[in-house]
Amino acid sequence: MSRVRNFPSVFARSLLFSSAAVVISASAGAQTNSQGPLPPVTVEAPQQKRAAAVRSPQRTGARTARASRARSAPVAPIANDLARGPALTVLTVQQALHDIQQTPGGVAIVPAEAYRNSTVANTIKDVLDYVPGVFAQPKWGDDTRLSIRGSGLSRNFHLRGVQLYMDGVPINTADGYGDFQEIDPTAYKYVAVYKGANALQFGANSLGGAINFVTPSGRDPFPNGVSADLGGFGFRRLQANAGGTNGPWDGFITASTQAVDGFRDHSSGHATRVSGNIGYQFSSDVETRFYLNANDVRQRIPGGVTRTSALTSPERAATGNVINDWQRNLDTVRVANKTTIRLDNTVVDFGAFAVDRHLMHPIFQWLDYRYKDYGGFAKVTDDRIIGGFRNRFVAGVNVLNGTNDARQFVNTGGFKGTPTSSLVQKPENYSAYAENSFYFVPNVAFVAGTQYLFAVRDQRVNFSTNGDVNGRSTFSLWSPKVGLLWDVDPTWQVFGNISRSAEVPSFGESVSPNFLNPNYPTIPFFLIRPQIATTYEIGTRGKRPDFSWELAAYRANIRDELQCQYSSFGNCNVTNLDRTIHQGIEAGVGAAVFRNIFVTGNSPDKIWLNLAYTFNDFRFDDDPTFGNNQLPGAPRHYLRAEMLYKHPNGFYIGPNLEWVPESYFVDSANTLKTEPYAIWGLKAGVDNGGTYSMYVEARNIGNKAYIASASIIDRANPASPLFEPGNGRAVYAGVKARW
Repeated sequence: MSRVRNFPSVFARSLLFSSAAVVISASAGAQTNSQGPLPPVTVEAPQQKRAAAVRSPQRTGARTARASRARSAPVAPIANDLARGPALTVLTVQQALHDIQQTPGGVAIVPAEAYRNSTVANTIKDVLDYVPGVFAQPKWGDDTRLSIRGSGLSRNFHLRGVQLYMDGVPINTADGYGDFQEIDPTAYKYVAVYKGANALQFGANSLGGAINFVTPSGRDPFPNGVSADLGGFGFRRLQANAGGTNGPWDGFITASTQAVDGFRDHSSGHATRVSGNIGYQFSSDVETRFYLNANDVRQRIPGGVTRTSALTSPERAATGNVINDWQRNLDTVRVANKTTIRLDNTVVDFGAFAVDRHLMHPIFQWLDYRYKDYGGFAKVTDDRIIGGFRNRFVAGVNVLNGTNDARQFVNTGGFKGTPTSSLVQKPENYSAYAENSFYFVPNVAFVAGTQYLFAVRDQRVNFSTNGDVNGRSTFSLWSPKVGLLWDVDPTWQVFGNISRSAEVPSFGESVSPNFLNPNYPTIPFFLIRPQIATTYEIGTRGKRPDFSWELAAYRANIRDELQCQYSSFGNCNVTNLDRTIHQGIEAGVGAAVFRNIFVTGNSPDKIWLNLAYTFNDFRFDDDPTFGNNQLPGAPRHYLRAEMLYKHPNGFYIGPNLEWVPESYFVDSANTLKTEPYAIWGLKAGVDNGGTYSMYVEARNIGNKAYIASASIIDRANPASPLFEPGNGRAVYAGVKARW
């Protein structure tokens, strides 16, 4: 029998690694906690010293009647499920926690206090380090290899397989690809992670799911602030934010400017980013908010190198990247509006957005792409008692369309040369979704939902010397989902679901035949089929005083996975595989392993452990060429851990560890691997949730030469330039004031 089908034994071995989480959660099962909604996260954030200065008016009358009916019915109270405030359009961290825990699957909320005040918070990796199931490794500058449950492993450039949003507005382009350079970790109040089909409400029809970066409003606490950070490889950043309220008006703006020389040659860059919003409350139940986001990013690309070069001369850039001055530069402007209306048992959200994005990208050719994306969304959430039973219904629509004026030129040492192609690409995406949670007993809900996606990919060629052709493809896809959500007690949930996701290819999934190996003929984008996955998931999450956990196991059976079969100059000839399997375990623990060390009483000191472990088993399934080989591009085991001494005055200090104990393949033939590694760091600082905070952080103290990420290919050899070295030893420090 094939090893692929022996999943239980694989789980049994891997569960030994995370057994502590299971044992502790089982032993704590009889406890109760009155602290309210449980947050499905594995990090502990400092408590803020004061609440929001301005609270939106609370409804009486109808709302009081509703709450009274909820208390008299044989179900859990539901008043908090539709609570909003102090801003209707922007959930607080606790409200977001409560909202996301209605999902019977893998989700997480990461509050800004969990990373922003204690790390350099430079990349998306700093934000998501302790979310199990997420593999985020830096490549260069702000660019990162991001994969959730094995999504987008074949995407050797940019991002695919995870939909990124900023305040619910897409960061990804309309055809699905994305970048990380527009993400400013200093700008957000929290980040919401929806793994796989659990991102139903975003219309995010992809294997990896969705991540939503949420900015504060003027009604949040500490709307004003300033921070400064300095560190290794010439990193420097200044950031400031301001906000407040004036009657029904509120506003918030944040801006940062940063620059870095870079660990590797030819990896310098600088960026200026601005985000802001203005809200107006027509009444206590109606609010509208306007958003603005703008980015100016300039970044050089050092490129992938051979395995030997990555491990012996990690600072060295690829020669061709230096000669032709490879870069990825972005100018973007994003505007949006969101309006929220709160009724007796229903909340309605709707809005629209537009994005102007200019990509200036000298690589194998000089890419000059102008994206103009636009769209809208509407969502209704209804939570009421029906026939004595609680019922929660969510439904909505999303539209994301755009036009890309894609022009390419000969790259002459970083300057535009002779035109090589001019294309007009028009992606369209229309999705509708509905999900209903019926509590057939007071603490157990049956959840059923579906999403429908209609997508268009249309390309017209003005001229091309690259072999580009006209083409149009349409996709009509249903993605159903069923699940159970069991609130064992107010601090502990158990969940399971069966879901389907569908991923539509982007225009970049195929490249011109001029750059392809003749053994793999070109497949035009309009002939590539969508990637379909059926995922089975079961897990638990919870939070108790001084202990939180999450544990999930999943298996995704995938048809037509989008895979890179040949790579040249960082590009891929993407084709559809037949059948593949992605399965794994995601375990996270946050625990006070020792208390009352030097300080006793109601607020003792403690030693706090954060741990996030991910087991990945991604394989071909009886492939005619590669059999049951492992899919390349991701480690089987990935561990992040830190242990901090925390004093009640806000002082903390402790080491951290990143460990990849096994090398992983970079080619489908399973002939070339990375190298195992373990790197450790140390951080210390003061953050008591008040006005001032500071930190000092040392990374890769052992100055270990290691491979942080790798591109993939069908068959590699020792000369294949697929490897991205990780950064060497560095020290960072920062201070922040907020009021």
